[in-house]
Amino acid sequence: SIERAVGCRTGACRKSWREKLTMKKQNRLQQLQQKRSSLSLTRTVSFGCTKSLILISCLGIVLLTRNQYVTPFLAAAVQGSHSTQQKHTLSLSSITESSSTLLSTSSLSSSQSSTSSENKDDETEPPVENSEGSSSSRKNGPLKVLFLSADTGGGHRASAESLASQFVIHYPGTKYDLCDFWTLDGCWPYRTLAPAYKHLSKYPRQWRFLYHLSNMRWYEIMQDIHSSVTCERKIRKRIASYDADVVVSVHPTMNYTPIRSLQNIARDTGKRTPFFTVVTDLGSGHSTWFQPEPEKVFIASDRIRKIAKKRGNVPDESLVESGLPIRHDFAVQNENMGGDRTSDTGKSYQRSMKAQLNLNSDTKTILVMGGGEGVGSLKQIVDSLYCTLTKSGIDASVVVVCGRNEKLKTRLENRDWNKILTRPKKKRRRLLKFLNPFKKKNNEDTESSTSHGNVKVVPLGFVTQMAEYMVAADILVSKAGPGTIAEAAAVGLPVMMTSFLPGQEAGNVDFVVENKFGEFCVKPDIIADGVSNWLKDDVALTQMSKNAIAISHPNAAEEIVLEIGEIAHQWMERNGK
Repeated sequence: SIERAVGCRTGACRKSWREKLTMKKQNRLQQLQQKRSSLSLTRTVSFGCTKSLILISCLGIVLLTRNQYVTPFLAAAVQGSHSTQQKHTLSLSSITESSSTLLSTSSLSSSQSSTSSENKDDETEPPVENSEGSSSSRKNGPLKVLFLSADTGGGHRASAESLASQFVIHYPGTKYDLCDFWTLDGCWPYRTLAPAYKHLSKYPRQWRFLYHLSNMRWYEIMQDIHSSVTCERKIRKRIASYDADVVVSVHPTMNYTPIRSLQNIARDTGKRTPFFTVVTDLGSGHSTWFQPEPEKVFIASDRIRKIAKKRGNVPDESLVESGLPIRHDFAVQNENMGGDRTSDTGKSYQRSMKAQLNLNSDTKTILVMGGGEGVGSLKQIVDSLYCTLTKSGIDASVVVVCGRNEKLKTRLENRDWNKILTRPKKKRRRLLKFLNPFKKKNNEDTESSTSHGNVKVVPLGFVTQMAEYMVAADILVSKAGPGTIAEAAAVGLPVMMTSFLPGQEAGNVDFVVENKFGEFCVKPDIIADGVSNWLKDDVALTQMSKNAIAISHPNAAEEIVLEIGEIAHQWMERNGK
């Protein structure tokens, strides 16, 4: 009985052990099957996503590179299946909306025009009026202007304001609005454009990476398609609510999608609103600036023309090299100087402007700027300028525009400048002697001078008389902002550039250096040596001033507004206004 009991227990143990093995095998098989099914599902989803991305990319390439062979074929297809397209689902209609919009708009403009749609000049000709008086009054009538911009730097808003002031001057009664639809109607990440710029501008390496990444062709295509699919309907409602007569973009990210919105508005209402792009860069421009559809694309230099033709396929007849739009004050000051600060009229006007601004008219004036926020190494630059000019025996006034940086303004006002002169030199300066092109000449002049110069530092806050201060100055020390460079050139002011934002402002440095009205330096000591040498060489300053005047466009804003207004009034007559 004992053996039987032991045998039963051992048998039961063996049976339970075998059951456990079988259960483990079954669990393993189930896990393997689940993994295989999940892998197959992942492959299916990834394959489907890849197919959809390829399809969207191909559609984007067709939309962006359409020509005389693709457009007629798409037009025929759309006209033949117009009734069936309305029954499609929302996803399909949203994807094909941009292509159908383009074709319907082109058919609308061709039906309204009595001439061929292939000739753009014939399209913009207004019908003949019965009364010459009524026609002239309409051409000078008020306009509703909508500017598209974003708070990514002060240059875009400054350009819009300069254009708006010219619209009010030449077309009295004009009403204008500035719209940032990415902040109002954009989805992520477009609605974070302004705060992201403020963050990235403080970290140049991050900005350089993002700028060059977004400037690639494949990225541009995907961004255009994504923004059009996700944000176009809201942007269309926003633009339609303004009921503008003309839309002007002064921002690179506000061209592709608003053009599609205006085409959809024209399809739905029959009203065609002209669209213009004003590029606010001098030497280099992002690819999103350029689209072939605008009536005109206003550019500032031949370097931008090459980029527009290469990246945007913009036709030659749409490109207008008008210069960068700047504030009207600079055109007035340019006229008061007689167009040349080196002439007798210009010199006498400069002396009177120095006296008006409470500056010493018998000494040279250096204007130091760091932007509206007073950023940059202004303190180090001012210290180096004071030491170098004083030890070189140069009498000068250093006017520092601190902007909204009240802390810097207070520190400069309460600074003990005698301690700056007695401060010991840093040892690292010896290692950088061979990098300073101005050092040898400046040392010789310093050794030959027996007396110290009288240098006065004048700190200022936020300045509204920038044109007057640039007229009074002899040299400008500033970052390589396009608006600042264009304004300095308008009054013939040589520029010493101290920094630039990678990507969009890199071409501005080349623009100044190639046209020979300025230089670029980073180290404060080297900047001071260069400015000191310029002040001692009146011939070099005169030549740089003439070179700046030669490439300037002080009346660019006026010329742009007159051309936009003429075309806008032609379309108003077409639309029955």
